Amino acid sequence: MNQAVTGKNQQKRNIMYREALNEALREEMRRDPSVFVMGVGIAERGGSYKVTAGLLEEFGGKRVIDTPIAEASFTGLGVGAAITGMRPVVEILFIDFTLLTLDQVINQAAKYKFMTGDTRSVPLVLRTQGGVGNGLAAQHSQSLEALFYHIPGLKLVMPSTPYDAKGLLKSAIRCDDPVIFIEHKLLYMNEGEVPEDDYCIELGKGDIKRSGKDVTLIAWSNMVPRSLSAAQKLAEDGIDVEVIDPRTLVPLDKELILESVRKTEHVVIVQEAVRRGGIASDIASIIQAEAFDYLDAPIEIIAGMNTPIPFNLILESACIPQETDIVESVKKCM
Repeated sequence: MNQAVTGKNQQKRNIMYREALNEALREEMRRDPSVFVMGVGIAERGGSYKVTAGLLEEFGGKRVIDTPIAEASFTGLGVGAAITGMRPVVEILFIDFTLLTLDQVINQAAKYKFMTGDTRSVPLVLRTQGGVGNGLAAQHSQSLEALFYHIPGLKLVMPSTPYDAKGLLKSAIRCDDPVIFIEHKLLYMNEGEVPEDDYCIELGKGDIKRSGKDVTLIAWSNMVPRSLSAAQKLAEDGIDVEVIDPRTLVPLDKELILESVRKTEHVVIVQEAVRRGGIASDIASIIQAEAFDYLDAPIEIIAGMNTPIPFNLILESACIPQETDIVESVKKCM
């Protein structure tokens, strides 16, 4: 797969995150007839977040499939289809509902390549959305990426911008391994620049969202725009923050992170998920092991509170990192 590739005369335009995802699906379905999508309410309704809007009209009911509310069954169908040579994109409305699919994803899809001696593959993309927002309460607001991060055989993608969402989804669909592709409910309406030219973003390549020299701030998904806003405020106080977005957590772009740490010698990691057993702790352990001599201060981790997410909007916000929390942690680190 290639890094982002665009033409010389590309037209600049801003589109929403959900529109970028729609374009990625549409382009890959046009390119490869083995690509199809399925999930609850994705065909006639175009999905609850309108990511699949218009696909049914173009590609028909054999490639854009409305399923019953039976996540385990249709995910298993997707795994089987991938084993036989198709490239299914399975949508699970909330990441909370992926818990119903874990046998199919973890015990079957993630292990099939290994158990067949690297002779067969499972080119499945499981699209879902997670995170906190809109008062959807404890069973529809979880950040469960660490669960999938822990499983050998799975790739894990969490884009933060429309540009990244499109390029990474196209690469995920072309990947021969199962990919967990996690979107965030609060990012769908965000706008960003996306070229009209065809491009892919290589899985495993992170991005420097903001260059800086004083501290490395590592974030992903909806914590990236929050971190960028915090970095802007910190600049007013003379603190130059470098914001690193891994974009894919598996594979993780360790070298990009370590290179930034060697430069700034200060690290803050922010995740929306609860701290215990989180990905931030694993990234911190990598930095400790491979760049310890460069650190001038302990690594700071900002994370969600160890609690189910409340329905109340004020309490919901209090449970996850906010811009002020990031600012305070960076100042503490400095």
